[in-house]
Amino acid sequence: MSSRVVFHIDFDYFYAQCEEIRKPDLKTRPIAVCVYSDRGGDSGAIATANYIARKYGVKSGMPIKFAKKKLEEVPEAVFLPTDFDYYTEVSENAMSIIRSHADVFEYVGRDEAYLDVTNRTESDFKKAAHLAQQLKNSLRSTVKLSSTIGISSNKLVSKIASDFKKPDGLTIVEPENIELFLDPLPIRVIPGIGKKSEEKFSEMGFETISQLRGMDVFTLNELFGRKVGTYIYNAARGIDEDPVSPRHDPIQYSRIITLKQDSKDFDFLVKDLEKLCEDLHQTIIKDNLLFKSVGIQFVQSDLSNRTKSKTLKNHTSGLDELKKTAISLLRESLVDQRLPIRRLGVKVSDFSQVSGQVDITRFF
Repeated sequence: MSSRVVFHIDFDYFYAQCEEIRKPDLKTRPIAVCVYSDRGGDSGAIATANYIARKYGVKSGMPIKFAKKKLEEVPEAVFLPTDFDYYTEVSENAMSIIRSHADVFEYVGRDEAYLDVTNRTESDFKKAAHLAQQLKNSLRSTVKLSSTIGISSNKLVSKIASDFKKPDGLTIVEPENIELFLDPLPIRVIPGIGKKSEEKFSEMGFETISQLRGMDVFTLNELFGRKVGTYIYNAARGIDEDPVSPRHDPIQYSRIITLKQDSKDFDFLVKDLEKLCEDLHQTIIKDNLLFKSVGIQFVQSDLSNRTKSKTLKNHTSGLDELKKTAISLLRESLVDQRLPIRRLGVKVSDFSQVSGQVDITRFF
């Protein structure tokens, strides 16, 4: 049977690269793109940083204050606010180019996608490498965007491969070399394995995928449950039957209610917020989705709107993560909330499909 050929494409340091495209003189300087909170000043976190900033230890998710400390002796460093409308525009232009190179195109997020190219490459990995290079060149010449591509016979290995050489990388893993490629890699590169899972394996003396492959499926099922245990067992062997599926990103899912009384009291608001999260979560699970962005919305007593959102480090479908993030946003927003709140809402966006790949963080 001829092998599938699957690309996973990932735009390098996407938000910061978009800023470099807009202002090419920034390319030689450390750039940190920031999600500023409503508190003002340097309150907030780093959304992404270019590779020059990363050399100084600046990372996604780091508080802006810490990032500024790391770059305080680098006068040319630039801190910019996010401009999601512009990033979406760059992404859409790039995705239309990617789509034209695919038999089947699956949108994952603003900066990543899967392509099934089995037919146009005739299952030939040399042809696939040539097609990938053409795609990378086309993105660079048309939208000035650098990208990294992983190529293998399935989505799981292609995703791991796309993270192997960054930035501007191209990694090809032919079917007969999958285990050889995975063997030395740390367990955490398997999508869905978070810090807690990694720590659990580490306590048992398992650090690499080759060591993980020594665990039988029954032990993994006992530790993680049958669904996740089977996923980990297969992932350690580079097995993934999940097809590349045509999918376009829904904009967002949301729930909003009118409160029994106008209020800005945390204890009063949090009860309704938790119920909204539970209701929204049922829809997320039913539609088999993972989300990466959580937001809350206030309609104030003067009927004006106020929103606040946060992008998570990884996609998840966890109710606990949804509640924790929404409650944290509520607490932060109330610090400088002047008007009573009349309507309260919660929303999720930046979706990915569960379909076969399990979000392990949901089980802890």
